[in-house]
Amino acid sequence: MLVESPPEQRAETAPAPPNRRAIRVLGLLASVVILVLVAVASIAVGAKELSLEQVWHGLFEETGTYGDVVVADRLSRTVLGVLVGAALGLAGAVLQALTRNPLADPGLLGINAGASAAVVSAITFFGVTSLSGYVWFAFCGAAAVGALVWFLGGSRGATPVRLALAGTAISAALYGYLQAIMILDDAALGRMRFWTVGSLATGNDSTIKQVLPFLLAGFVLALALARPLNAMAMGDDTAKALGANLNRTRALSMLAATVLCGAATAACGPIMFVGLMVPHVVRSFTGPDLRWILPYAAILSPVLLLGADVLGRIVARPAELQVGIVTAILGGPVFIYLVRRRRTAQL
Repeated sequence: MLVESPPEQRAETAPAPPNRRAIRVLGLLASVVILVLVAVASIAVGAKELSLEQVWHGLFEETGTYGDVVVADRLSRTVLGVLVGAALGLAGAVLQALTRNPLADPGLLGINAGASAAVVSAITFFGVTSLSGYVWFAFCGAAAVGALVWFLGGSRGATPVRLALAGTAISAALYGYLQAIMILDDAALGRMRFWTVGSLATGNDSTIKQVLPFLLAGFVLALALARPLNAMAMGDDTAKALGANLNRTRALSMLAATVLCGAATAACGPIMFVGLMVPHVVRSFTGPDLRWILPYAAILSPVLLLGADVLGRIVARPAELQVGIVTAILGGPVFIYLVRRRRTAQL
């Protein structure tokens, strides 16, 4: 007996009407403009106040002044924020589609915590101090925890509640492990106290060059998975009928999320909720089609991350509030709202 797919799933792979497609394209262009404006604000605004003239000189007419140095540092920080934000947004959207769980997020599912624990272990026990050295530990930690959460959540029978509970439990255990290491090792505490909360302050040209190949590979792989993930959203049987290879799609999706989260965490530390919030906002005006969700998430996630970074620099002047703390403060209420909304819908 044939089972008819829900209307929203049938519309997922159907071509969008010309007017709706045009609106989506215009929205994508508008998102790029917003990203450019936020990036300019990230360069111009910070704990150290600079005039527009100093910002201009620092970008286009370097003279070696203090203001030029500050602008150069902020430019690297901004570029890293764009890359990391896009990585987290894409990873979140892919994980939500893969698990069919709108609450899935690299941080909530413990992937960031796994990468963090592996990196901290590499720094403390193996003396690894360079990003090129511990980025591999980040990948291994992210992959191991992602697989463990998937297993504890019930594998193919995983439910949103089981995955969220498994990810929360593993994240709590791993962050307890991180705190224990930092308490017992004063040197480790000094090296990792800023990194473990998530920060773009370490952004420099060397960091960008080292993580860029991994992030680009993750970007290409995630965007290429839009069509097979769309097919899987209609159910396994329908996806098979459409020619999708379910095991390969699942494996490549986990690989994309692992590469993106591993590189992002190695560069900046764990940053939560970016991959949760942005795909939800995007889905509200693009619909469920991942061919649009993924590009939008890749552009708007850096907007959120850079905006949070600028906010952290302003509210704590002359000091600085790390971006991981700001996104946690913003994301916590959003997560509670989403959980309550889903629970209300199920009653």
